Amino acid sequence: MDKNALLQRLAICTWSLQPENPEELIQTVKEIGIPRIQCGLDPLRADPKVWGSFADLCDKNDIQLISGMVMTEGEDYSTLDSIKRTGGVVPDETWDTNWKNIQIMAQIAKDLGLNFVSFHAGFIPHEETDPSYPKLIDRICKIADLFGDKGITLGFETGQEDAETLNAFLTKLNRANVGVNFDPANMLLYDKGDPIEAVKALGPWLRQCHIKDANKTKVPGTWGEEVVAGTGEVDWVGFFKALKEVKYEGDFAIEREAGDQRAADIKAGKEYILAQAELI
Repeated sequence: MDKNALLQRLAICTWSLQPENPEELIQTVKEIGIPRIQCGLDPLRADPKVWGSFADLCDKNDIQLISGMVMTEGEDYSTLDSIKRTGGVVPDETWDTNWKNIQIMAQIAKDLGLNFVSFHAGFIPHEETDPSYPKLIDRICKIADLFGDKGITLGFETGQEDAETLNAFLTKLNRANVGVNFDPANMLLYDKGDPIEAVKALGPWLRQCHIKDANKTKVPGTWGEEVVAGTGEVDWVGFFKALKEVKYEGDFAIEREAGDQRAADIKAGKEYILAQAELI
């Protein structure tokens, strides 16, 4: 793959940088040298006074918004069990708040001109007979139709379930504007299978990919370890070859959710991926 062509498909996940304001975010993005971003929409919803000028600032600084990301309320990532209970739009306790927030963020996404927004739906049961399965189908259909009416595709983050379960759920859901944001590290962090095989299984659904790396846990039932892209167990050459096999032509947003030097780690990930360009 041509290095310049690959660079033009890279982006930065804004929440990875933990910015306090849009000016800080834009400055850091420019320093990293990737003028394209996947925008976390929650700050724009929660603090419009601070983030109201974000779109204009991006435009003035030639920074392209390629997609959005929606977070959900009440998520507890301290253990795999806690996030299974609290993740996404599965819990009844947070559904009303999440639905209210999602409606606001769908409009924000439309106003920003986005055509793709990803989110963590929550843990999808493997069996359709699980009582929470039809409830989740109903909620996701509601969210998908909301975004679809605004011309936006909704993307499931991978990881919480294996590729087979996600594929079956998406088939059952049967919404043309629903796809997958593929995160190879999440497959390892949640210990949900081989990322390369998952790419092949989910090929028709892929709409965007994250560049994130991880090591699998050595203790079943506990988290794996997220690491800088290129230093973990993701087979990046194999990953990109699998994407080529399924004819994926979308973007790659670099995400870093651990560590205290996020900008430096994202820049290191960028350099690593670009160095592999000739091999992929």
